[in-house]
Amino acid sequence: MTAQRDDATWTDFLAGSLRPRGTGLSLQGQLLRHLRTGILDGRLPAGSRLPGSRQFAATMGVSRNTVTAVYELLGAEGYIEADRSGTRVADLRRPAPPSAAAHVARSPSLSARAMRIPRRAAVAGDGFALRPGVPALDRFPVAAWKRCLDEAIARRGHEALGHGDPCGELELRAAVLRHLAMARGVRATPDQVVITKGAQEALALCVRLLADVGDTAWIENPGYRGAQDAMAAGGVDVVACAVDDAGIVIADDDWALRPPKLVYTTPSHQYPLGSVLSASRRLALLRNAAAHGAWIVEDDYDSEFRRSGESIGAMQGLVPDAPVLYVGSFSKTMFPALRMGFLIVPSSLLPAMRPVLGELLRGGRRFEQLALADFIRDGRFGRHVAAMRRLYRERRDALRDALGKHLRLPHTITGGDSGMHLALHLPAQVPDRRVAFLAREHGMAPEALSAFVSSATPTCNGLVLGYGNTEASRMDDLVATLARLIDRSLTGDRR
Repeated sequence: MTAQRDDATWTDFLAGSLRPRGTGLSLQGQLLRHLRTGILDGRLPAGSRLPGSRQFAATMGVSRNTVTAVYELLGAEGYIEADRSGTRVADLRRPAPPSAAAHVARSPSLSARAMRIPRRAAVAGDGFALRPGVPALDRFPVAAWKRCLDEAIARRGHEALGHGDPCGELELRAAVLRHLAMARGVRATPDQVVITKGAQEALALCVRLLADVGDTAWIENPGYRGAQDAMAAGGVDVVACAVDDAGIVIADDDWALRPPKLVYTTPSHQYPLGSVLSASRRLALLRNAAAHGAWIVEDDYDSEFRRSGESIGAMQGLVPDAPVLYVGSFSKTMFPALRMGFLIVPSSLLPAMRPVLGELLRGGRRFEQLALADFIRDGRFGRHVAAMRRLYRERRDALRDALGKHLRLPHTITGGDSGMHLALHLPAQVPDRRVAFLAREHGMAPEALSAFVSSATPTCNGLVLGYGNTEASRMDDLVATLARLIDRSLTGDRR
């Protein structure tokens, strides 16, 4: 390209490249972006000669220092090259646009493990009524929590700005363990406690650290979808185990036919049906897991909100050094955005697991961890949980009353002794997923009970109704609307 053509190319290209102040970019930033984009899209072909910095600055009406800085940045990024004859656009050898056939062949795809994760409807917002798993966020003591944060920052200051222990702050691990030892009968030491980003990360760690691709895992059916997702993401072969009024059903013969590496269960409050794993089944599960080299993942879901009497004891504490990894979360007892949970590792696993955890985890959120330790230690956590127990009892009772008043179809209700939801069992002809979809148009987000089934053939039908975020005074009107939607779903009425 001749110098005359170069000058013409630059004159056309630079016309209108700089905008007045207020664009959010400095003159240097505007010029840099304009030149970089022109080189990438081919308007400035490879080999095009750049004007000298003095000439360029005069043409653009900017300082020579601005042009020099832009040239230096473009050179450092490899967009332009300088030699004895001047500075030119580098030959970047941009790939040609792919043909239609090549585009199909190279279309983005996920791994086989990722493709096994079930795809579900978008999650409704926390403000939707009757959504399961959402606590009474407007009742959380925000002022008390802020004081704990302020105290943690004042006490630890710059010291807590680093990564910290990958397994979490020792103060929080000790506070969590003291609470669980008293409330749930957990037996452990603080070094067995790992602070995680919620229960989901704890479940993922269990799968990642203890199961290989192709290993077998037993899970409850119906059961917690987060556990199903963790198993699928880990490439584990899942065996769905039925659930009845006494919890997960496992026959002694099952251990011989297809022994698992992992067994996932929610023994204190089965999700979503609400049953409690009986003592005889707990002991049998512990005995067989030890005999077959399996690990039990005990998810302590919603057990803090038991309506009457003492909390149900954890399976982890039934026998010394049980083959149990105990998982919990503060998403329901505190608030979901906290994103904090815990994993209690068996002492026998600790020597092998601790170094690996140090590589997989990076610590962080230290002020929140320190604040939560104070919140638990000073009794504020216990008082908040006690207040929520009373509130959720009132809301559960209002929901039960409304269901009995408005539902004309035969139905049964399970799961009301603990937690923040009820399982409403409906006749098989009710299209529960259709009802859940229609409910969103009316500001409600119940979940279809059949959506919690991991086997190909649904074994239950109905709705999972959360009441944690819904005031008792609203239950009658909400359930009346829900009953009408159920009736319409049976007649095909789409109104």
